Amino acid sequence: MSSEDDAERTAVKTYVPRYQKESWKERADELGMTQSEFVRTMVQAGVRDLGLDGEGASGPDGVDDVGEDDGGAGLDARVVAELRERGVADWETLLTALTGDFEARLEETLAALDDEGTIRYSPRDGGYVLREADE
Repeated sequence: MSSEDDAERTAVKTYVPRYQKESWKERADELGMTQSEFVRTMVQAGVRDLGLDGEGASGPDGVDDVGEDDGGAGLDARVVAELRERGVADWETLLTALTGDFEARLEETLAALDDEGTIRYSPRDGGYVLREADE
């Protein structure tokens, strides 16, 4: 990476529980990634998995921001790393290894958003709704 590329980068600061940072550090180490590469990769993977990969998921040149070219690890590299570690893995094993505890994280996130008053569960609507829609 050139110094010109560095000039184009910016820091992002976020706060997570200590256990989560430690978990991310361990996983990054297992994958041979820096913490920055790991977090960037997971954010971009989440954007794509949630169907939000329109604007912002790729750089200004249209190239995917996550991949081998910038030192990140794309899905293919993560699959290879899992298979190196396990030797053999079926679909469910790979899916679990690559998605981690997404269901638990989603449940925690929905509970937190409900607690802070951002969303609520509406049986009448058949799902979660933004509370601002109530106003």
